[in-house]
Amino acid sequence: MASALATKMGFTSLFRKQARNFNVRICTMESDMEFSCEVKWKGKDLFDFVCRTLGLRETWFFGLQYNIKDTVAWLKMEKRVLDQEVPKEEPITLYFLAKFYPENAEEELVQDITQHLFFLQVKKKILEEEIHCPPEASVLLASYAVHAKYGDYDPSVHKPGFLAKEELLPKRVINLYQMTAEMWEERITACYAEHRGRTRDEAEMEYLKIAQDLDMYGINCFLIRNKKGTDLLLGVDALGLHIYEPDNRLTPKCSFPWNEIRNISYSDKEFTIQPVDKKTSVFKFNSSRLRVNKLILQLCIGNHDLFVRRRRVNSLEVQQMKSQAREERARKQVERQRLQREKQLREEAERARDELKRRLIQLQDEAHMANDALLRSEQTADLLAEKAQIAEEEARLLAQKAAEAETEMQHIKATVIRGQEERRLMEQKMLEAEMLALKMAEESERRAKEAELLKQDLQEARESERRAKHKLLEITSRAVYVSPGLSSDSMPPDLSFSKENLSFEFKDTDMKRLSMEIEKEKVEYMEKSKHLQEQLNELKTEIESLKMKERETPLDVIHNQNTEQGTSKHSNFKKLTLQSTKSRVACFEEL
Repeated sequence: MASALATKMGFTSLFRKQARNFNVRICTMESDMEFSCEVKWKGKDLFDFVCRTLGLRETWFFGLQYNIKDTVAWLKMEKRVLDQEVPKEEPITLYFLAKFYPENAEEELVQDITQHLFFLQVKKKILEEEIHCPPEASVLLASYAVHAKYGDYDPSVHKPGFLAKEELLPKRVINLYQMTAEMWEERITACYAEHRGRTRDEAEMEYLKIAQDLDMYGINCFLIRNKKGTDLLLGVDALGLHIYEPDNRLTPKCSFPWNEIRNISYSDKEFTIQPVDKKTSVFKFNSSRLRVNKLILQLCIGNHDLFVRRRRVNSLEVQQMKSQAREERARKQVERQRLQREKQLREEAERARDELKRRLIQLQDEAHMANDALLRSEQTADLLAEKAQIAEEEARLLAQKAAEAETEMQHIKATVIRGQEERRLMEQKMLEAEMLALKMAEESERRAKEAELLKQDLQEARESERRAKHKLLEITSRAVYVSPGLSSDSMPPDLSFSKENLSFEFKDTDMKRLSMEIEKEKVEYMEKSKHLQEQLNELKTEIESLKMKERETPLDVIHNQNTEQGTSKHSNFKKLTLQSTKSRVACFEEL
């Protein structure tokens, strides 16, 4: 069976060598791409092709990784791809990943694509708990990751629940507290809202600046044994080599910076490190497999080269890249300021438009009210006119009755001579008629006065009607004057701006000023670090009461002890390197 399989694999390898091309799938942190390669391609040919496809120039940080049995390996640049132990199935799957990490991401990462790839890889390692991250830092990092994806916080768009499907926190952190998903989202959103005004690139860089201070950031760990046979972990990173106990990958027992190491070599499974100090003897350790030793040596050589390179004058290519990056940042800053100014002007125009709309609605309401008042005035005038007409008719009727009463009185006087009794009766009737006539005359005079008053009221009502009509005409004319301001085609004079005002010319003085600003930003970074620590402490205080101590992992306990003792990644490294190389070697051998 085994011989048949070997024969089959041999035929496969022979077929590949005879074929002209083979298929490769490259998996990046963002997407996958598949293409055909020539059989004669070396690792460097394939690597350069991928970098050109991505538009990446800072190639020294990256490599092509593949899985082999129960470990990983990096594609060698000088050997042909098919001559290496890559997977036999086609397409051959390779992973484009960061192989070496910078000491200071802000100073070393120049291109946006480089920064973005590091951001995605570090974020993935934190979420998968390959890098231990305390809860308060996890919340702050999550807020920057949200800002990098969604831009500035907008309450009208980013409503509660918009992060429900996002994976932002390590499961260890979520399980450590009695908090619902809504409570985590609320705290992340509160931090997210404070990042307003940053671009995606700035948010990703803030993420990396916080992540690079985590204890396990950028460290590749391997299981080793010292002379005593004690199981230990060897950590390789940008600063040097670190020795850890297997159950504590946060605090190294001893460290060896690259500038104190003269030579690194291995023979079979034994690894030998020779310090610069000739008085200090070499120290050795054993790894489980030869393949692991090869991987350790690759990482040591690459990190040592970058360590030395950082402390030399930048090459012309790097200087050119940094110059272009500064110019690009300056251009983006000018563009961002222009967009911010346009946004501000647009918001002011919208506010002015809303104010004009509000004023128009107010004037329309006033016009409706004036129109209603005019209708009521017209109705009142009609009613008063009707009452005046009725009063005039009543006065006429009373005057007619008074005339009839007078005629009746004359008639009674003429017939008074008819007899004493009749005379007496007639006198009595005449007296009554006189009284009635007097009352009717008074009533007629009173009604005449009422008619006169009603005529005056009618005149006043007509005058009010005339004033109401005049006011309505004034309001209508003002509304017509405001309306053109609402036209979508017309804009306030302040909104017009010339393209000449937005031009930007890079001069020496501008570059000097930009350099001074960059130096100023470095000083401000130290001040911001204090603010960042205060922010992390505040987040920790907020969620500490909901913490479940029994769910803490051993690394959480160690991190808390280090925090209480004031021990950080950098302070511990400095403390260890202050010891003599000889004492550190002795410490390693005694573990």
